[in-house]
Amino acid sequence: MRILLITGPGGAGRTTVAAATALAAAGNGARVLLLSGAPSDHLHALLGEASGEPAPAAPGLVAVPAAGVLVARVDSGEEFREELVALQERGSALLGMVGARPLGAEELTELPGAEQFALLRALRRAAAAPDADLVVVDLPPLPQAVAALALPAQLRRYLARLLPAERQAARALRPVLAQLAGVPMPAQWLYEAAARWDEELAAVQAVIEAGTTSLHVVAEPGPGADAALRTGLLGLALEQLPVAAIVANRMVPQGSPDPWLAGLAAQQEKYAAQWAGAGRPGDGAAGDVPVLPLGHLGRDPAGPDDLLRLAGARGLVPRDPGDSRDRSAWPVEDRLADDGVLVWVVPLPGARKRDLDLVRRGDELLLAAGPYRRIVPLPSVLRRCTVSGAALADGVLRIRFTPDPDLWPRRG
Repeated sequence: MRILLITGPGGAGRTTVAAATALAAAGNGARVLLLSGAPSDHLHALLGEASGEPAPAAPGLVAVPAAGVLVARVDSGEEFREELVALQERGSALLGMVGARPLGAEELTELPGAEQFALLRALRRAAAAPDADLVVVDLPPLPQAVAALALPAQLRRYLARLLPAERQAARALRPVLAQLAGVPMPAQWLYEAAARWDEELAAVQAVIEAGTTSLHVVAEPGPGADAALRTGLLGLALEQLPVAAIVANRMVPQGSPDPWLAGLAAQQEKYAAQWAGAGRPGDGAAGDVPVLPLGHLGRDPAGPDDLLRLAGARGLVPRDPGDSRDRSAWPVEDRLADDGVLVWVVPLPGARKRDLDLVRRGDELLLAAGPYRRIVPLPSVLRRCTVSGAALADGVLRIRFTPDPDLWPRRG
């Protein structure tokens, strides 16, 4: 199964492009599942009314057919209520001990961030759909999409630090420790919940990082989108999430006798060319990422016919899993013989020196790029070294490490 994630700056038409991509793939004979958090009326305006009854597309995921595509909506409010009620039931013993009154489902109101969790859970379920060849995922706007895609790895790190699995081996000692300390030890259900959460997060992370998962970014060429795109692509690069293509949406035809339209077309072509770059990390915001142009219809798309007109761009639908880009590791260059250092090479296309910061914390490195932060474990060979400097050139951050003589093997 292939999975295509689609995001972009707000207002760029990512839901329209996602629907057009799904419809084009279905027209080529693929069994397609479109996963979206867009309102039902918007999806109906794009794909037409449902042509069948809702039915399970995968365990825990219901879809309705429309224009030859199975459409599954992410209802973050309902997901939040169901999960919190289930969590209360699992912790009922603890809640009873402290005299707490459980909340009913009808009392619960969705909290900020619930949309991201609901989307990730739906993505995991969609990846297990037995009758789908392609899952097209309409992600939130680019900043929220970066945060959502990075969330599984971040939360797994938090769980490993706060509730490490090795402490579960001391279950038998907890009653004794509770008496000695005078305070109750963490309940068994908390560790079981942490293990279950880690398993679910690992499954989502595996889907996001799989070689059969592609990521397309939709943007309308222009100065505002250029700034938003540069920042978003920097966040994706920091998370090692490769972009398969940028979809330049609502491109105005060239050659118009109207000076205003001609000027707009020229501006769009300029930014689209910058985004494509010339195959070098420092050129434009996207380096060697291909740009797929989608023409402007002169109005908002409405119905399957309009979507099919948009979906003619070559490469809009990934043809096979080989079209995807693997999440490659950041390489370590051995320059010990010449310079006495090891260099960790971190590609960050579009980064500026003033946007970057790094801090070494034990065996981890905290990297900040613009508004994004990520803590990454150091490769084993660099853990026995000290950070001796860093330099940014042509969209690549090179971090220099000097071997620690107290930890590095001595040469005879």
